[in-house]
Amino acid sequence: MGKRPALPYRSARFLRPEAMNAALEGLAGRRARLVQWGESALGRPLCALEFGRAEGGVLYAGGFHGLEGISSLFLLNFAALLCDTLESGADGGLSGILGMRGLSVAPCVNPDGLAVARRGPRAAGRFSGLVREAGHWRRWQANARGVDLNHNFNAGWYALRRSEQAAGITGPCASQYGGPSPESEPESHALANYCRQAGFSRVAAFHAQGEEIYADYAGHAPDGAAELAERFARETGYRVARPEGLAASGGFKDWFIERFDRPGFTVELGRGRNPLPLRDLPAIFRRVAPAAVRFLSW
Repeated sequence: MGKRPALPYRSARFLRPEAMNAALEGLAGRRARLVQWGESALGRPLCALEFGRAEGGVLYAGGFHGLEGISSLFLLNFAALLCDTLESGADGGLSGILGMRGLSVAPCVNPDGLAVARRGPRAAGRFSGLVREAGHWRRWQANARGVDLNHNFNAGWYALRRSEQAAGITGPCASQYGGPSPESEPESHALANYCRQAGFSRVAAFHAQGEEIYADYAGHAPDGAAELAERFARETGYRVARPEGLAASGGFKDWFIERFDRPGFTVELGRGRNPLPLRDLPAIFRRVAPAAVRFLSW
């Protein structure tokens, strides 16, 4: 971990869901297991690499929003870094940590949205008409059905729905529509089931952008969460903050905190305007990846 980490997956082609899953398949077997924990609305596989213990570990998930592909590439490269470190024979105790507390890395929760944000309505298959009618696909955050997955979890969802309607968001669109009901989308439902089955001790959702860390939901942070967030902030130079308005509920980490009363975090990678340019990835990785490794032992 002392030298500058290589980034084997930094070109735009790895933002294609098929190429991303092929990369995960290539990493499988290198001290990691490939698992499919669900399917997207268009049937694209939702995959993760699991390191160490299969249950009770940590989950790192990214790519919730189509416009935030850089979060997926961050986690894909992070998984590769772990494989390289574990195979090096000088892993600094990482194998022992993973033996006690495993890690699951799910780079892309929303592959359909990622495809739409890059290629437009044609990438939405049978939902292409919906995407075309909704418009704004160049700023697309939702899944192929026009639902913002980070508004679709059962944490203050009904109040969020009223706030969305008050803001004029009443149906499928590029962002901030929470869907017809909590976990209505195959992606959010599958991710919630993955958590229910795996019994993760903590989760971190990687988004872009803002260089911020969120660690509470509705003013509540589980035991130890505030300290973990502050430590992560010190090591990365990010700041601990709270989301506001329509971003304050309905999210994955909100649901995890409320459902399990265990630490859940959102990490907003980088700074700028989404989609962040891929040239920002090396600097983001150098700043955040070492802390993300140490986070496993805290």
